[in-house]
Amino acid sequence: MAKLTHIDEQGRPRMVDVSAKADTERLAIAEGRVLMSAEALAAITQGRVKKGDVLQIARLAGIQGAKRASEMIPLCHPLPIDGVEVDVEPDSECSVRITARVVTRWRTGVEMEALTAVTAAALTVYDMVKAIDRGMRIEGVRLLEKRGGRSGAWRAEH
Repeated sequence: MAKLTHIDEQGRPRMVDVSAKADTERLAIAEGRVLMSAEALAAITQGRVKKGDVLQIARLAGIQGAKRASEMIPLCHPLPIDGVEVDVEPDSECSVRITARVVTRWRTGVEMEALTAVTAAALTVYDMVKAIDRGMRIEGVRLLEKRGGRSGAWRAEH
């Protein structure tokens, strides 16, 4: 059984000490979807949302989310992010698919940053379109891939 590194011997939460770890190339890719009505998706794709360009603003929110992950997740290390790419695209299932790719060269991984990017982008889509469809659902937020560090590469099984 794996040891929980964010808990000390007395069961108290702690931020893991990564000072002895070597910097390595790190990558994480995450995804999620916002499911919505056909009317809401049409408003997005036709540029009829009064608050602005939903897809572009959600991309910016995702990038900002990645940069601020450690401010929202108590035991997440603040780390230097070398790059963030967020794709926010309508798909054929009355949904918007969000994918985030985050890279760094540091001592700990960027999984939380990628997951936060997807979540921030999804919440932005919801916020901007809620006047059209309050029943939207954010689903399937998950890590797809991670590379780097001692544990090496990992890829989700679809």
